[in-house]
Amino acid sequence: MSQEIVLAGFYIVILLYSVIIHEVSHGVMALWLGDLTAKYAGRLNLNPVHHIDPIGSIAVPLVMMFTTGFAFGWAKPVPYNPYNLRDQKWGPAWVALAGPASNFLIALIAAMIAKILPVALAIKFDVLDRFVGVLSGVGDWSDRWGQLAEAVAGSGGSIFFGLLIMIIFWNVVLGMFNLLPIPPLDGSKLMYSIFSLRTETIILFEQLGFLLLLLVIFSPISAPIMHVITLVLYFFFNLAL
Repeated sequence: MSQEIVLAGFYIVILLYSVIIHEVSHGVMALWLGDLTAKYAGRLNLNPVHHIDPIGSIAVPLVMMFTTGFAFGWAKPVPYNPYNLRDQKWGPAWVALAGPASNFLIALIAAMIAKILPVALAIKFDVLDRFVGVLSGVGDWSDRWGQLAEAVAGSGGSIFFGLLIMIIFWNVVLGMFNLLPIPPLDGSKLMYSIFSLRTETIILFEQLGFLLLLLVIFSPISAPIMHVITLVLYFFFNLAL
């Protein structure tokens, strides 16, 4: 049981830091484009104390982890002032896209490291297959994590490969999910810049954003979205093998 808990702990820590890097990237891009808000707020660092949301970063992931075997979460958004950006039309879109871009870059680096890792291909396939089993939601969560622990046991290389797979998973999921053009997700800022929406329309869209997001998640349209995310995820997994 201790091995399963350790692996699950890494799974949540990787989620937390993937979200933190995502948020910090927003602030770094805003700084490059002329806004100092995140810098003055002390948010351009990876210290989790400065980014943790007690509910989204701790409570929700832990409850989901021990009830479903899966977890999700968020960190406190890094503040920025769009009116300070040098490019008023595209600046907000660049700031928004910096988050998903950082996630995809991390996923790519992790995949490249996993690719050259001196671990037998059969073991890599086994670890990946059991990690997918963890995400399946079938069976008791401890059994699923136990199977993954069994696959990585006794080999430092296989353990490292398993952690890299977790890094790829979380960063691809976060990057793809945040590209949805629904407030408060990052894709909505790109949509505003492309279509030059009126201020009143943007305000209304922002007010309805969370409701729209829930409707998308719990409606049939979520199936094709998940299919696209899965395709991208397996593209990165294949790079890692």
